[in-house]
Amino acid sequence: MKSNKLVCVAPMMAWTDRHCRYLHRQYSPSALLFTEMVTTGALLYGKQTHLLDHDHCEHPVAVQLGGNDPAALAECAAMAEERGFDEVNINVGCPSDRVQKGTFGACLMREPELVASCVKAMQAQCSIPITVKCRTGIQTKGDNNEFATMEFLQKFIGEIAGAGCKRVYLHARVAVLGGLSPAQNREIPPLTMDKAKTIKELHPSLELIVNGGITNLEQTEELLQWADGVMIGRAAYHNPTFLSQLEQKIYDPDFTYSEEEILTSYQDYAQSFLQNGDRLHSLTKHLLHCFNGRPGARRFRQILSDQTRLKDNDSSLIAEAFNQVNPTNSQEDTYAKQFTQAF
Repeated sequence: MKSNKLVCVAPMMAWTDRHCRYLHRQYSPSALLFTEMVTTGALLYGKQTHLLDHDHCEHPVAVQLGGNDPAALAECAAMAEERGFDEVNINVGCPSDRVQKGTFGACLMREPELVASCVKAMQAQCSIPITVKCRTGIQTKGDNNEFATMEFLQKFIGEIAGAGCKRVYLHARVAVLGGLSPAQNREIPPLTMDKAKTIKELHPSLELIVNGGITNLEQTEELLQWADGVMIGRAAYHNPTFLSQLEQKIYDPDFTYSEEEILTSYQDYAQSFLQNGDRLHSLTKHLLHCFNGRPGARRFRQILSDQTRLKDNDSSLIAEAFNQVNPTNSQEDTYAKQFTQAF
């Protein structure tokens, strides 16, 4: 029987596109995958509906929307449901300057009532879950930490839970708006998992998924003693086998995987997109970290970065690159030779 705990791969701009999600699904059959943030403006006015494209194998998959207008978010939520997504998430956590200029993301935490209105409007337009991803608070110059206290976080969570939001993804750091880059906002503000734990205690029926600095099984197991799930960010991208470890630990102790089979599947997948006009670089960039720390990993990355072959859409470089890696996982040894001969 599968665990009722949830493992998710965080929405990451420029990273978790459909190709990345396909790759991550090969490493974990059960993890909930997320799109990059998609703005309501891109869907409604830019007509960029291709941003909702996804492969059937990606399920369960959620779309994250960026916006602050309840009506626009509701319309986009209905579009997402029509396109087959399993969940719609509202971005109330991104601290980037670009997102702030659009008055959404983390700066929306200042307006709990507005976020609650967005949740209600979206729920009225579709039947799939409407969820929120936020921080534990925000800090701006001169605000006297008004929006970074535990009292404020309790108010914010209370508002959205009262609006019917049943699942919250909580990045257990405040977001510093102004003065820190998005990358610095993932590292400099300290993690405060104690705040997340308190929220769970105050709202036991709220499904609380924690996010922030989760990089290993030991951390995950400790958090899952009280949290309903974990959301993995860059650790999933830089070491996708971590997803397989979580799959085995949390969902299926008999789960095994073969990197030979994963790369074979991904090469076949890539070839189908190349035939439709995609560029090889948009597909191979997600493979670059697959063998970090393994013998041959540097040469693996060099081959995948060959600009001439990338320009020529020469997908055989995937097999050649794999041939440079010396598998250290015993389950890989029986596959490596077969894989290189397959191409």
